[in-house]
Amino acid sequence: MQADCPKQYLQLNGFTILQHTLQRLRDSLPSAQITVAVATDDPYWDQYTYPDNVVRVAGGAERCHSVHNALIALQNQADDEDWVIVHDAARPCVRPEDIQHLLDRVMTHTVGGLLALPVRDTMKRANAAGEIVTTVSRDNLWHALTPQVFRYRVLLHALTEALNRTELVTDEAQALEKLGYTPLLVAGQADNIKITHPDDLALAERYLQQQALS
Repeated sequence: MQADCPKQYLQLNGFTILQHTLQRLRDSLPSAQITVAVATDDPYWDQYTYPDNVVRVAGGAERCHSVHNALIALQNQADDEDWVIVHDAARPCVRPEDIQHLLDRVMTHTVGGLLALPVRDTMKRANAAGEIVTTVSRDNLWHALTPQVFRYRVLLHALTEALNRTELVTDEAQALEKLGYTPLLVAGQADNIKITHPDDLALAERYLQQQALS
């Protein structure tokens, strides 16, 4: 991001990216506890205010470690069959109606699922030199988004197994896939972007303004 602080603390319409994201979750799930995995030496967290249902836990080196730490912290509170919703802090534009649609869909699914977008562009596989090796069919290909929603016990077991095998899964769905589960893909919105590059800030600001007017 070419910034002097972690991207979740960058300003977006007068608030940090993290504040926007947490408020979206608070508005969508007013009775849920929100657990945020943050580095133990993070000097920025205490500079800002957050919804009153937010609890901080220690983050990890990678996403899978942070989510696993958060699940461990919930051991004395969550029942095995409780639904756990995992969301990227850097996705402040997720729509509350998309979160509700995802929950409605997974409630009748045996595993759980995630928001995703069908791939629309032609897909190319490259070699290490950046040269095209082959064209990949886009049929049945999706971009994985968040939130991702799974039962507490199953998700904790899947991540624990992956970490015990020293496999760094890139999202929660992958951890379940490795145990033979088939999570449900639920179509989301293209404006649910993950802020990754400097230009994404302006794009996210525009999306938030458009959502406020719709």
